[in-house]
Amino acid sequence: MKSVFLASVAFLAMTSLATAEESMTDKAATKMEKAGDKTKEVYKDAEVGTKKAARKAKRTAKQGMNRIEEATCMEGDMKCAARKAGNHMEEGKDAAVDAAKDASDTMKK
Repeated sequence: MKSVFLASVAFLAMTSLATAEESMTDKAATKMEKAGDKTKEVYKDAEVGTKKAARKAKRTAKQGMNRIEEATCMEGDMKCAARKAGNHMEEGKDAAVDAAKDASDTMKK
């Protein structure tokens, strides 16, 4: 009985040694793959951030031009007020469109 027990323990010990862990090459490849995925994720975040910033800069420049135009309006109160209202509506539309594009870009990444 003792010999059967020792034989089974020896067999189990050998099988555990026979199943090797991941090789160093496999570990390195896995780490490189994870690093590549992380790099792609950071790149996508930067790309989305750049697009958002560009849209905001364009809206801000357009808004500045509209404010200058409104301040220098000499066509009469009603026409200036109508132009100002039109500018504000267009700025609101631009902001809504840009917010939708920002959300779309965020979902795509």
